[in-house]
Amino acid sequence: MDIRRTVLWMIFSFSLLLLWNNWQIHNGKPSLFGGPTPTASTSDPQAAANNQASNATPSVPSAPAAAPASAVPGATAPAAAARSEEVVITTDVLRLTFDTMGAQLVRAELLKYPATGQPDKPTVLLDRSAGLNYVVQTGVVGAPNGQSFPTHQTPFRVVSSERQLTGDSLVVAFEGESGGVKVTKTFTLHRGRYDIDVRHDLANTGSAAVTPSLYLQLERDGNDPADTSSFYHTFTGFAVYSEQDKFQKATFSDIEKKKASYIKQADNGWIAVVQHYFATAWVPPQGKPRTNELLEVQKNLYAARSIEAVGEVAPGASARVDSHLWVGPQDQKAMAALAPGLELVVDYGWLTIIAKPLFKLMTWLHSILGNWGWTIVALTVLIKAVFYPLAAASYRSMARMKQVAPRLQALKEKYGDDKQKLNAAMMEMYRTEKINPLGGCLPMVVQIPVFISLYWVLLASVEMRGAPWILWVHDLSIRDPFFILPAIMMATMFLQIKLNPTPPDPVQAKVMMIMPLVFGGMMFFFPAGLVLYWCVNNILSIAQQWSITRAIQRKAEAAANR
Repeated sequence: MDIRRTVLWMIFSFSLLLLWNNWQIHNGKPSLFGGPTPTASTSDPQAAANNQASNATPSVPSAPAAAPASAVPGATAPAAAARSEEVVITTDVLRLTFDTMGAQLVRAELLKYPATGQPDKPTVLLDRSAGLNYVVQTGVVGAPNGQSFPTHQTPFRVVSSERQLTGDSLVVAFEGESGGVKVTKTFTLHRGRYDIDVRHDLANTGSAAVTPSLYLQLERDGNDPADTSSFYHTFTGFAVYSEQDKFQKATFSDIEKKKASYIKQADNGWIAVVQHYFATAWVPPQGKPRTNELLEVQKNLYAARSIEAVGEVAPGASARVDSHLWVGPQDQKAMAALAPGLELVVDYGWLTIIAKPLFKLMTWLHSILGNWGWTIVALTVLIKAVFYPLAAASYRSMARMKQVAPRLQALKEKYGDDKQKLNAAMMEMYRTEKINPLGGCLPMVVQIPVFISLYWVLLASVEMRGAPWILWVHDLSIRDPFFILPAIMMATMFLQIKLNPTPPDPVQAKVMMIMPLVFGGMMFFFPAGLVLYWCVNNILSIAQQWSITRAIQRKAEAAANR
């Protein structure tokens, strides 16, 4: 049996399957590889609070016996919205717009990250517009029947005066009162940072004790980001993390169908909205029981929320809840410092164990070279050096196969259509010449997980976004504007095929010649950083293969001249 032909057909078929799967996802259809297991989702905050109280165990601080009697409001704003005003706050890295209606964060501009295709404008992560509905909200529930505590639909007033960061930090505070409870929301922003300290002070101004619960909420529509590529798929949706179940993702489709699988009750972790390069996350107080919810608020509008019981607050008393908010790029180092597991929003899937060390190596190289393009080149060289012995064994096997190619063709002509005799004769020749038919394939298979991991590192790393290399490549995260790198890649793939032994099967030979066109054509629309990696990898492979092939030829010629 021709093992090489089987392996090549498997690779080609798998490539077509991946292309079809990405096309299905792009058109809103489910992945061919399935999704999370169905789980019932609680969409009623009142029921969630009741569950929190009833599910408490002695080893976890108990939730209050009296559960909130009012639900988290929906997406429709009340008539009082006419009284709202917008407050714009600017730091060195963020321009944030708050709405005094509920003290919501309704717009976030990332000043250090230009918008795709618009270098003079910042990336807009959060917004409340016709094209994007993506906001951050908080509020208090649990008021007695007929009353309502301050929620994200309650009018607030700004009580701080500073609007521009001048020192190392900037404090923005809002006050709102309803149902005998005054809530003060204090946002503390820091220079050069995307994490925001958020403090909620709840003061009981009534005559009876209250048992409020605080919710932290991220609300987003189900549309893909404006710069989403049609040729490779990255995740956009919600994520929930806990020490028990670790990192869990949920698509908008799963939430709509009530099939999202995630931890409902926890006393640690965080909730987040994830998209390519960027994320928004709430990190509630750790060690306090809470209820997580992922739900559809209305058609094509979804929410991730965490609800935490504050406890009983006596008349004239107050309570304080400290939490953290992340609004910005997927900066793995800064996110890991903010909360355990938060860096996992950069999702490398099942190859994380390989991808994370590769990313650390890449950042170390960048600290030396100072250019992400040259970092990719250096990283590719190092990986090729590590796998040099495996690649050398593969190329030596292919060189021997090329030497016996005329004999293989002669065997084919001798036995014609008698496949059984042909395969037997080929196996006998392999034994005589001490050639392993799998020798050219197995070493390459071992390297595939590393190459796929590097692919995802380069695709997911926000560091590539807006990073220039040389001359015409001004942004490694978008396609080559002149398609020079894809053309080089196609040329190097053709050259590699010419260096390999010609397959005896004409169909197999045609497939080999088509593959550079297929993969090269795909790379015309892939980020330049990925194509640069493949180009460097191909060039190094050609140099190594040519060197080994020449050495074997010289050895054979020397033996023949003796």
